Amino acid sequence: MAAARPILIVEDDDALRQVLADQVASSGMFQSVEAATIDEAERHLGASEARFDSIILDLNLPDGDGRDFCARLRRQGHRMPVIMLTGAADEADVVSGLDSGANDYIAKPFRASELLARLHAQLRQFDTSEAAVFTIGPYTFRPSAKVLMLQDKKTRIRLTAKEVDILKFLYRHANQVVSRQVLLDEVWGYNAGVTTHTLETHVYRLRQKIETDPTNCRLLMTAPGGYMLNPSAT
Repeated sequence: MAAARPILIVEDDDALRQVLADQVASSGMFQSVEAATIDEAERHLGASEARFDSIILDLNLPDGDGRDFCARLRRQGHRMPVIMLTGAADEADVVSGLDSGANDYIAKPFRASELLARLHAQLRQFDTSEAAVFTIGPYTFRPSAKVLMLQDKKTRIRLTAKEVDILKFLYRHANQVVSRQVLLDEVWGYNAGVTTHTLETHVYRLRQKIETDPTNCRLLMTAPGGYMLNPSAT
């Protein structure tokens, strides 16, 4: 089972924010971090180990406009899906929200099933888009391009399709041990002809590419029963 994906909920109404957090958690596929203001949201996003796969963002916040905040996030390079919430649903508000960089727009009141469906849809689209970018140690990981780039953007490491799939799955389970069998099933499917030796060979080759010292791994580590990725390692 995939690890819960981290979602940042930015909503100043305490009761509604709790409802959103409960609804997001109810599927078992997401875990939420909550913020009541833009300032609080920025602190969460700026944390050294921050990793959010999506943002649910209220339009009207005590310390600013959600549209301005969304536009600022895009200028800063944040590419994760943003779903904007508002009590206003006229066309001008929808257009201005989308123009600011939001991926979707939901008017209050809304059904939990609709919010979750839109969240899933945006994440599916993002995960396969050219815009999907993840940070793994000193690298910028672009799955669609099958490449890792050092932050100076001068060094590019080409990856195979299987290496991309391994990294993506381990990234979704950051700092959690993933068993060899689970990783094998997720990357190769339930193929009886593929053994754990195949996986181990791919992991070995991947480490040769990404680890500064493959004999002392800091990013892709062997753990009892499987592997673990530490994307915040340097």
